[in-house]
Amino acid sequence: MLRSKRLIRLRLFVCLSILFVCSPQNGFSEESFSESWQSLETKYTAIHYHTVSDLYKFDRMIAYSPGQWGFPSLFKRSDPKDRLEKIGRKVDTLFEKVQKILDMRKRFQKVNINVCADKKELDAAYLQLNKQPCQIRAWYAYELNTIYINIKDVHEEILAHEMAHAIIDHYLLVRPPAAAAEILARYVHKHLYD
Repeated sequence: MLRSKRLIRLRLFVCLSILFVCSPQNGFSEESFSESWQSLETKYTAIHYHTVSDLYKFDRMIAYSPGQWGFPSLFKRSDPKDRLEKIGRKVDTLFEKVQKILDMRKRFQKVNINVCADKKELDAAYLQLNKQPCQIRAWYAYELNTIYINIKDVHEEILAHEMAHAIIDHYLLVRPPAAAAEILARYVHKHLYD
């Protein structure tokens, strides 16, 4: 009961914080708030991004391919819907690889991936949630089931590391100590290409 009340308060705080940051007096209009975040749903994740170009940059930064590249794709003009599906397959393939490395295969709620446009936006999100300056490149927030990344400083190893935290925290009945979870996440990072 106490944990659910904390979670409700945390969600309310995040929503109110977003409304405050995106209010008209802070340089954003009501219209820009509704258009601020777009989403791409995959089998295991929900990727949240601001613009399609941000999503495409995220795609270029994550060099992990599900093996869909071939000779015919060289000359075929890419349909935006096909490109979104390709991005979704790439992220899901990476997620499945992390599950395989950890040997933790279980269905659970989709993990959110918030793709911040730059370090400044990432730092602001961290400050809002943790009430202290950000000293890390990316993180996973268990209470929100959300990975936060900066598209200017991300690659497949960072994303796999944060996915490992999400999988570990939801696979086990009792969340492991932070140090143990970090060791497992680093194990994923080390064995991603085995």
